[in-house]
Amino acid sequence: MAMKIYKPTSPARRNMTSLDYSGLSKVAPEKSLLEKVKKNAGRNSYGRITVRHQGGGAKKKYRIIDFKRNKFDMPATVKTIEYDPNRSAFIALVEYEDGEKRYILAPDGLKVGQKVESGASADIKPGNALPISSIPVGTFIHNVELWPGKGAQLVRSAGTAAQLMSKENGISQVRLPSGEVRLIRLECMATIGQVSNLEHENVSIGKAGRKRHMGIRPTVRGSVMNPCDHPHGGGEGRAPVGQPSPMTPWGKPALGLKTRKHKSRSNKFIVKRRNDK
Repeated sequence: MAMKIYKPTSPARRNMTSLDYSGLSKVAPEKSLLEKVKKNAGRNSYGRITVRHQGGGAKKKYRIIDFKRNKFDMPATVKTIEYDPNRSAFIALVEYEDGEKRYILAPDGLKVGQKVESGASADIKPGNALPISSIPVGTFIHNVELWPGKGAQLVRSAGTAAQLMSKENGISQVRLPSGEVRLIRLECMATIGQVSNLEHENVSIGKAGRKRHMGIRPTVRGSVMNPCDHPHGGGEGRAPVGQPSPMTPWGKPALGLKTRKHKSRSNKFIVKRRNDK
């Protein structure tokens, strides 16, 4: 999908880019697959802010996505390719032969009118979902399950794809977009191809107001605060951090500190870490 580049009619427009959505279907979303989204502006049940810099934003409704792809051996026709405000990837509305409609993540190259299918006997082509045991080694996949039947949890954002590296003794090795190599059971489902909207990473927001439409509030640097507000604050002029390491507003180490639990139960499924040389 092409990028839209604007003329520099203002400082914000000078570097702003956006996606050209002319290739998407010009239809309203399927009403039966919509749900309300309750805004909480980063607040918990006590009304206290637990996640900063959230609030406001355009009103939107959640599209119910079929991450399980559990309607096996029944072809479905792609009716529309649509924008989804809740994720970076595009979604596709598919209609099965029995009349049921579902939203799926649209892979790159999927067109209106094409057929998609789920099941071990499905063809190896973009949009079809199969158990990993039925996918040839070397194939690029997305929408990958971690536990059979739970629904896809990995490789769902725009432009991403994992690669099936090997299959042996009921376990596969999958290289994720981060470079991490992980063990996944062969019964888990995955979808063939790369996630749509490859140009998403090249979008330049351009101005603060566009971030506010996304529900993201301003972020103030700690170094410009007072000492009572942040460990980095205070001093004359532009002062360095001063501590042995950068800190959060509450004095905890930040920026580079590894926060993963050393005894995490999923360590045994990781063959190669993403930052290993």
